[in-house]
Amino acid sequence: MKKENKAIIEMLLCATLWSIAGIIIKLLPWNGFAVAGLRSLIAGATIGVYMLIKKIHLVLNRRTLISGLFTGCVYTCFVLANKLTTAANAIVLQFTAPVFIVIFSAAFLKAKIRRADLAVVLLTLVGIALFFLDQLKPGYILGNCVAIAAGMFMAGMFVMVGEQEGDERFSTIAIGQFLTFLIGLPFIIATKPVINPTTTLCILTLGIFQLGIAYILYVKASIYCPPLACSLLSAVEPLLNPVWVLLFNGERPGIFALIGSVIVIVSITVWCIFGKEKAVSTGENHA
Repeated sequence: MKKENKAIIEMLLCATLWSIAGIIIKLLPWNGFAVAGLRSLIAGATIGVYMLIKKIHLVLNRRTLISGLFTGCVYTCFVLANKLTTAANAIVLQFTAPVFIVIFSAAFLKAKIRRADLAVVLLTLVGIALFFLDQLKPGYILGNCVAIAAGMFMAGMFVMVGEQEGDERFSTIAIGQFLTFLIGLPFIIATKPVINPTTTLCILTLGIFQLGIAYILYVKASIYCPPLACSLLSAVEPLLNPVWVLLFNGERPGIFALIGSVIVIVSITVWCIFGKEKAVSTGENHA
């Protein structure tokens, strides 16, 4: 099997593992911060063991620390969004990260915005607006805002990760897991999550498979799979995520959210294929 084909399979498996986050987070009857913290503690341990086996060194510098902070904020916001709004809203609104890269690049790096960039930004903003016309409850509105924040933090993380190479990418992920655990630790202590066979299985699945092994697969795939291909293959996640929640939890996104999801996913995917002359140089990352 060619290395490129193997990388594509690894990326598809990675996106599938990412997609199970919504349903498991919904099933865990814990505080969102506690879920994020314990999930990252287990994922960090999983990635740490892999780094020891592969002799990957932990790199601590300005780039890994700042991108690690962004990563930790993405992990935390994503879990909180899943607790506050529908799984479909949480993952699709986070999927808007590439659009925020365009906005941030224009605002802070004085990058030129082309017509294709402007079009995808406007279409995505229309899609986002539709989410706020659906299920106008305070909790859902707050959850949508937190999900958008996750996309914004992810955009900042992309910009930093784009400068990284070698062991720095694994270091960023490890640092992000550790910071997420620190953010969740006070809530773990205060809420004392109920531990039983079901919750134990759920949190271990989240930490080991959905986040830990998924990120190992992602980093391995990104070596031979171009960033654009990784970005397009990762679209499997926002497509599958709400399906699992619908099948196993009965949660249905509203009609406006569905229309908004189609606009966002199609706009960004078409933009990646035809509107960008080169892939997002910073790669792809998920919660």
